[in-house]
Amino acid sequence: MPQKQALTLMVLTYPSRLMFKFMIVSLEQVTIGDDCIAIGRGSSYINITGVQCGPGHGISIGSLGAQGRTDTVEEVHVQGCSFRGTTNGARIKTWQGGSGYARRISFEDITLDAVDNPIIIDQYYCINNENGCKIKTSAVQVSDVLYNGVHGTSITEEAVKINCSQSIACTNLVFNDINITSAYPGETTRSVIFNAEGTSAPSVPALNYLSPPKPRRV
Repeated sequence: MPQKQALTLMVLTYPSRLMFKFMIVSLEQVTIGDDCIAIGRGSSYINITGVQCGPGHGISIGSLGAQGRTDTVEEVHVQGCSFRGTTNGARIKTWQGGSGYARRISFEDITLDAVDNPIIIDQYYCINNENGCKIKTSAVQVSDVLYNGVHGTSITEEAVKINCSQSIACTNLVFNDINITSAYPGETTRSVIFNAEGTSAPSVPALNYLSPPKPRRV
């Protein structure tokens, strides 16, 4: 019986190198102890389809904005992927103090099996934060993110964590057909949402603290 391949696919770009654009990623199975796929700064027009991830850290956009950098990511589309026993599912992570944007991102037709953080936006990402990370006012702008058809189970109560910058809200987040239940019989899931604007169809868990979009200036 062939062995499963263990790897991390990282789509990383730097100012001195060509940016990845119009890229299609399609893998059968990824098993690793880190991100299954990490989309780094400068990436755009990435399609990720049919990836079976687990164990590992899930599929991540970022981290972005480290050390005050201006980072950009756009047009990243994840579809038909599954996560089994991962610490994260669909994740966007940015550091405080950075700038730039992560926009036009979608996660569609996602299957979850005992995932720790199924849907997570973390704009307070910090490594080695035993002493805490200082609050900073600037942040990477997260906008135009679609979650559509995300189903399965979570091993934590907080199945949806949207923790946006206190100074720059996440905007135009759209949630359709979300059904994430507890992996443990008799237990429930809930959402934690801070400073995020968007729309949601009836979901499990309920997305009660998602603020309605503000009218755009003409």
